[in-house]
Amino acid sequence: MSFKGARYPKSAILYAVYFYVRYAVSHRDLEEIMAERGVDVDHATLNRWVVKFSTALAAKAQKQKRQTASAWRMDETYVQVKGQWAYLYRAVDRDGQTLDFMHSAQRDKAAARRFFKRAISANGTPDRFAIDKSSANLAGLHAVNVIQKFTGSGWLIRITQSKYLNNMVEQDHRFIKRITRPTLGFKAFHSAAATLAGIETAHMIRKGQIAVSEGTGFEQFAALAA
Repeated sequence: MSFKGARYPKSAILYAVYFYVRYAVSHRDLEEIMAERGVDVDHATLNRWVVKFSTALAAKAQKQKRQTASAWRMDETYVQVKGQWAYLYRAVDRDGQTLDFMHSAQRDKAAARRFFKRAISANGTPDRFAIDKSSANLAGLHAVNVIQKFTGSGWLIRITQSKYLNNMVEQDHRFIKRITRPTLGFKAFHSAAATLAGIETAHMIRKGQIAVSEGTGFEQFAALAA
């Protein structure tokens, strides 16, 4: 990752981004925290850092993620953008390890299919997939199975619609919701998607999913930018 042209040291930028996506603070809170550490930076710049670097760090995290199980759970949660509800699709395996996530303006078959294809592309084809009672999610997963069948790109996924089995991913939403609460809603879709990617990356580090050198959460986060 390039930090060329930045007015601040790479370590200060990464510290600010990590602190924001890992803890429940606002940009103005973070401005005060950085000032206490001798870094005079305004909250608008902090926001730009989070948006600029979070997506790239999340992509590196996906590539260095430890192997996950073949039984998956999927659910979506709500995120407010410009006063309107958008959706965060998320999937974890049977052990609660994060598989993938996707921010979407819509909650329909097309969005569900796009998320399933993305998760499979990044993690391989699961044996089983537990989803809720949503007809859109079921239709999206059936569409993926059709593609699997006619292209020969993988086996058919066994689908289970169960609220009980999805409790794990619903519980996992809590960390994401706790971190986003101080934002009081995002101002733009692209900044929401980038920030959520950073939050998910910090959550994966917290769960011990990233196969990088040992160290504190921040040290592992910073290692992704190496």
